[in-house]
Amino acid sequence: MKETLTILRLLADETRLKILEFLLDGEQCVCKIFPYVKRTQSTVSIQLGKLEDAGLLQSRRDGKKIFYSISDARVRYVFRALECKDAKPEKCCCGR
Repeated sequence: MKETLTILRLLADETRLKILEFLLDGEQCVCKIFPYVKRTQSTVSIQLGKLEDAGLLQSRRDGKKIFYSISDARVRYVFRALECKDAKPEKCCCGR
């Protein structure tokens, strides 16, 4: 229950929600994320850190660039349940 509440609190922030929505299409460089969410790079980096600390995102470095992607399938389930975007999970958590 505590983990679910943490995820819902993270999703309740507009910036974090926009970041996750943008990443539904796949891995993106932070240099493309912050213009999309219309926030400063430092603000986006802080929010990305929170999402990564919670296990919802993963990152990888390629030279000076950092790329982020969704690492927790529950994010896609939430977006699908809310019908926010074409969030296609490979398999539903209920087995369907």
